[in-house]
Amino acid sequence: MSKNELPEDPADGIAGFFQKILGIFGMADPEMDKKRLVRQIGKDLGHTRYRFYKPKTGEALPGLARFFYECYKVIAPAQVLLTNAAQSGVLKSFVIETFLSKEQRALSERLTDEFIKEKAKTVPLRDLQESVKQDMLNFFSAFDAEKTMQIDNAYSTLLSFINFMNFDFFFLLKKFDSNVAERNFSYTPKFDAISGDYVADDLHDFLEVFLPLNLDADWKRIFTALKEYRNMDVIQVDAWVKLIPALNDLRSSAVLEQIVRHVKKDPYISASPRLTGERIVEPFIDKLKNQTSMLIQKIVQERRNSKIDELAKAVFGTSVVLRLKNYTDKANSAYAKKLLGGYTQTQALNYLKAYLIDYFKKDIRELVDILLIRGQWSTNIQSQQLSDGYHALLEVSEGILQFDDGLADDGDMGTRLRSAMMKCDRDKEQIKFVRQLLKDVNDKALALVNKAAINLINVGRHIKSMIDDLGKSHHEVILNWKEVENAAGKPMKDTLTDIYKKIYYMVQLLQYYVKEDKE
Repeated sequence: MSKNELPEDPADGIAGFFQKILGIFGMADPEMDKKRLVRQIGKDLGHTRYRFYKPKTGEALPGLARFFYECYKVIAPAQVLLTNAAQSGVLKSFVIETFLSKEQRALSERLTDEFIKEKAKTVPLRDLQESVKQDMLNFFSAFDAEKTMQIDNAYSTLLSFINFMNFDFFFLLKKFDSNVAERNFSYTPKFDAISGDYVADDLHDFLEVFLPLNLDADWKRIFTALKEYRNMDVIQVDAWVKLIPALNDLRSSAVLEQIVRHVKKDPYISASPRLTGERIVEPFIDKLKNQTSMLIQKIVQERRNSKIDELAKAVFGTSVVLRLKNYTDKANSAYAKKLLGGYTQTQALNYLKAYLIDYFKKDIRELVDILLIRGQWSTNIQSQQLSDGYHALLEVSEGILQFDDGLADDGDMGTRLRSAMMKCDRDKEQIKFVRQLLKDVNDKALALVNKAAINLINVGRHIKSMIDDLGKSHHEVILNWKEVENAAGKPMKDTLTDIYKKIYYMVQLLQYYVKEDKE
């Protein structure tokens, strides 16, 4: 008998007999039961064909190390090529793509950002949105319940291999031979027997990834597909296929579980298989829907901004127009800190103020004065409508000045907003109050924009009718164009045309903000 071996206790048989008798009367000792079961596990391990463990000495034998070494040689290449594959989403994409039909692959290409952006350059926005929507419906319709289950199961199978592959074989093997090198198999290892205590936790961790490993999967097909996906062999398929029967036998024998139980002196301990079940199809569909929707929104916004810049340059010669003092984007920084929307119509109101003050009150005012005073109108209704529209725009101009001044620190609304904002940290109800004040302010700003747009359309319509009237041999709107033109000192058709163009562009510009509010 080796000096490390544990002698058999001759009293075991007698103790076991009395335990059975006591158990009949409900007087069994749980600790004695536990020890008896551990001893039985030791006996079973002594008779197993696997020479992995020596129960009498509690030693892990070189045979156990050789088994792990053979596994390590097979999976080591995959450890490099598939590192972080599951976390990066590469693995999910790979699995889903392997199940796509030829038609789905073509549709998938049409739903990429690059394809949609390129198409947006030549296709009207409404047609682009309809085309993308139809492609998405056709693409997702193929993911029925059966295909979804197949994909989710395939991912679970591959993930079980990834978890198995990521087990730290090298760390375990170093305990048997400190000269073993990581993923270097030119050295012939010399494994020693070591205390089972050194490897029990490692074996327990291994069982967590070994037990859920799907050994019945079509691994040749899986690794062939992975090779096509990564353009290289992830693993030597034949070597893995040859290893599977040995893994199956080992799992059936439950010898690793028994070793852990014997070393830990706990016959009830068991490893919890690491879960690999995960639904990947639904998140994939949701993600693609969201990405595509956000891209379309981005394209819509870019086109909107581009058109706004184009119209602003046509009216002002620049897209950057700053005329307001208090209702500004700069003021919004304070509201943003409180997660409040702030002022939402700053751009529209800046454009409107600039137009009314820099252009309308000068060029259009001179023109309207001449038309109303010197013009001989065929009907008073038309002159009155032009006058009403013109004076309504003057009211808007004055209203913008008062509105902006009211938001100053000493203005009525500015004082209320500043006071409420200062109380927000102490009184959360003040946030609601500020939000309501901001809504009132923005509603008033939008009302000014709406009123201006409506009256610009009215003035523009009358100017257009006057341009048309100038081209007629018998005038129907203003009967004395020559006298009006002499009073103006410049050709009326050119003047009216220039003014009409700017009104047209300004109306188009304002309508982007009016539409935005209604949508």
